[in-house]
Amino acid sequence: MDVRFLGHVEYVPTFEAMKQATAAQAADQLWVCEHPGVFTLGLAGRPEHVLAPGEIPVVPTDRGGQVTYHGPGQVVAYPLIDLKTRGIFVKEYVYRMEEAAIRTLAHFGVTGHRVGGAPGIYIRLDDPFSHAALPQRPQRREAGTPAPEPELTGLGKIAALGIKVSKHRTYHGLALNVAMDLEPFYRINPCGYAGLKTVDLSTIGVSATWDEAARELAAQLSRLLAN
Repeated sequence: MDVRFLGHVEYVPTFEAMKQATAAQAADQLWVCEHPGVFTLGLAGRPEHVLAPGEIPVVPTDRGGQVTYHGPGQVVAYPLIDLKTRGIFVKEYVYRMEEAAIRTLAHFGVTGHRVGGAPGIYIRLDDPFSHAALPQRPQRREAGTPAPEPELTGLGKIAALGIKVSKHRTYHGLALNVAMDLEPFYRINPCGYAGLKTVDLSTIGVSATWDEAARELAAQLSRLLAN
């Protein structure tokens, strides 16, 4: 995969460039970048989940999900790939994206977890390094039954996922918190969950540079999204 490290780039021009590359059916690429502070609203985003944006812009987007925050110290990865060519179904794509975040965290000694009904990756606030499985981890359920109500007590979100698939081609992607100013997350209900605590590697005691985390996440995505 053609991996492009874009550095610190504005959100809106990057969003527009993703859409243009997808419409043009450009060759598969992985863009890795960092954005200045911005709140983004997914297609399911409800304005009331933006509590007090202040000076930070709020940008509606066409990805799935609710509201999230991007800012300095966060690694954002945008795979622009053709799922049909690679033989990957959408649910499998989401799983592989989350797995890339889990493996990147493991590289730094942190145990990431999936939670049933709540996309993204979480850590135990009381012990981010524990390998014990969460009781609220995704469970097998009968087809047609509703997803469980997420139980996020005692957890902090460290990676967020929001994707768009158009004619088998993907854009938007995954955000991993490395060393951020986390205050803006208190201005929203992250991903639509009131009171959800957001964390980064720095706040749980892991010293990693943006570049180290970006290169590890890019390597994991490149492996996991290969045909």
